[in-house]
Amino acid sequence: MNVAVIGTGYVGLVTGACLAEFGVQVTCMDRDEAKIAQLQAGRMPFYEPGLRELVERTARAGRLRFTTRLSEAVDGALVVFIAVGTPPRGDGSAELRYVEEVAQGVAEHLDGYQVIVTKSTVPVGTGARLRAIIAARRRERVEFDVASNPEFLREGAAIEDFLRPNRVVIGATSPQAIAILKDLYRPLYLIETPFVITDIETAELIKYASNAFLATKISFINEMARLCERVGADVHQVALGMGLDNRIGRKFLHPGPGFGGSCLPKDLAALRELARRHGLTLEIAEAVARVNAAQQAWALDKIAAGLDGLARRSVGILGLAYKPNTDDVRDAPAQALVAGLVAGGATVRAYDPEAVAAFARQFPAVIYGKDAYEVARGCDALVLVTEWNEFRSLDLPRLRAAMQGDLLCDLRNVYEPAKARAAGFRYVGVGRA
Repeated sequence: MNVAVIGTGYVGLVTGACLAEFGVQVTCMDRDEAKIAQLQAGRMPFYEPGLRELVERTARAGRLRFTTRLSEAVDGALVVFIAVGTPPRGDGSAELRYVEEVAQGVAEHLDGYQVIVTKSTVPVGTGARLRAIIAARRRERVEFDVASNPEFLREGAAIEDFLRPNRVVIGATSPQAIAILKDLYRPLYLIETPFVITDIETAELIKYASNAFLATKISFINEMARLCERVGADVHQVALGMGLDNRIGRKFLHPGPGFGGSCLPKDLAALRELARRHGLTLEIAEAVARVNAAQQAWALDKIAAGLDGLARRSVGILGLAYKPNTDDVRDAPAQALVAGLVAGGATVRAYDPEAVAAFARQFPAVIYGKDAYEVARGCDALVLVTEWNEFRSLDLPRLRAAMQGDLLCDLRNVYEPAKARAAGFRYVGVGRA
C-alpha cells in the first residue's frame, strides 16, 4: 500500500515514520523546502526520543521518502493523511485554512480512488466540509472517501503511542474506506488494540473530548493542591487515594504550574468555541480554562511571596519545555512564569536539556546556562518548572552553595522537602502541608 502524509510537523512525521515501520510505502510532503532538505539529510526538525533512528532506518530501507511536491506524494497513493497545523484563531476556534488548502490540492491531482484522512485535530463538521471542497474541485468524476483518524500521541512517547496505542479511532461511513484503514493498521490487531469504528463527526469529537477531560483532571488536582495548603493536607496522598479508584485512575492527577503544550490549551479553546457556535456553554470546560490561568498566576505569586517581591531579584528556572522529553515550548507554563518574572523586575536565568533554542527565540533577554549549577550561580531563588529526569538527582548542597539566596520553589514536587531543607533551602512545593 502507498500512503501520503501531508505535513511533516510533529504528528505528520511520527505518523509517516511509524507507518513505514509497519512496512508501508510512505511519502511525506511539506512545502517547507528547508525542512524537507533537513529530513533528507537525516536531521530532525524537533526533538522526539527515538524518532531520528526510526526515520533513518525506514528511509534507508526505501519505505520512507520526503518531497516538497504534492503531486509526487499523492499520485499513486491509496490513502492520503492530512497532518498540517490547525492553530487557534483569536476567538479560540481552529484555523482550517491549511487543511482546506491540502484538500484543494489533493482534488486537483485526484485521478483514482483515494481515502483522504484527517489526522490533524479538527472541529466537528470538517470532514463534511472537505468532502464538499474535493467534490467541487476534482477534475474528473473519480470516486473518493473522506475519513477521520485522530491522533493520540504524547510528546516524548509518540513512537510508543503509535506502535502500541490504547485505541485506534476510525471515523467513516464508507465500508471500503473502513476496510482500507483497518488493513493499514493490521499490525495492531496482533497486539489486540481496540478499534473504535464510528462516523466522522463522532471521531472528530472524540479527540476534543479526550483532551478536555485530561485538562479537567489536571485543573481539578491543582485546585485540590491549593486547598491542601490551606487545610494542612498532602495533595500527593489525596491523589493516591483518589487514583486507586479505578473509576478515576491515577494518571493526570499530578499538581503543578498548570497545563500547556500544543494540544490541551488549543483543543480546550476550540471545543469551547465550537459549543458557543452551536448555542451551548460548556461550563466545566470554561472553568478548567479559568483554573489553569489562575494556577499559572498562583505559581508566580508563590515565587514573589518567597522573595518578598521580584524587583532586582535573580531567579533561576529549571525546565522550559511544557513537559519532559520534548523541545516544545508552545503554551509552556515557563512562558507565563518568565514573562511575569521579567515584568516584575527580576533577572531570569534558565536551562533546559532540549528547549533552550526554541525558548530563546521568544525570550532573548533571559540568561541561558549550560546546566542547573550554572543557572543557580548567584540566584536568589531556584524554580523547578519541568521535571526532566536529570533534575531529579541534582546535588542539592552544591546548588545551595552556588546561590545567593535560599529559596527552592519546586513546582513539580520532585524533591523531598526534608532533604531540601537539610541542604539549606527554604523549600516551597505545591499542595504540601
